[in-house]
Amino acid sequence: MNRNDVTEKIISTKVAKGLQWEAIAEKVGQSKEWTTALCLGQMTATPEQAMIVGKIFGLTAEEQKWLQVAPYKGSLPTSVPTDPLIYRWYEVVSVYGTTIKELIHEEFGDGIMSAIDFSINIQREANPNGDRVNVVLSGKFLPYKQY
Repeated sequence: MNRNDVTEKIISTKVAKGLQWEAIAEKVGQSKEWTTALCLGQMTATPEQAMIVGKIFGLTAEEQKWLQVAPYKGSLPTSVPTDPLIYRWYEVVSVYGTTIKELIHEEFGDGIMSAIDFSINIQREANPNGDRVNVVLSGKFLPYKQY
């Protein structure tokens, strides 16, 4: 057994039971974005969170322990994603990455946006021309240090 086995069981059970990430997140007590990342094998649960997720998905004690192990981050199977939705994110970074970098450096200085001290919020935005996906990324700015 490994973390991927637990992730597959969670996904299978979610489909079989017709569960929604937002409802699962409410029970876990975290955002739907963070909870989804946890269940997809990208975050580390506390023992309490693992127990809640375990109850929802029928996980054994051993499977719950896997949720508490720091995962290998990065879930894409290829360097250039082939899934159309994920590829669009790759395209956004390919096209706008240098612009984002330039504007962050101009505003904050030489540094990076943290993906550790970070949050993401995904919402549907109604629009008469077709609903829009509103994604807000918020990461702490970390300046490079001189030494």
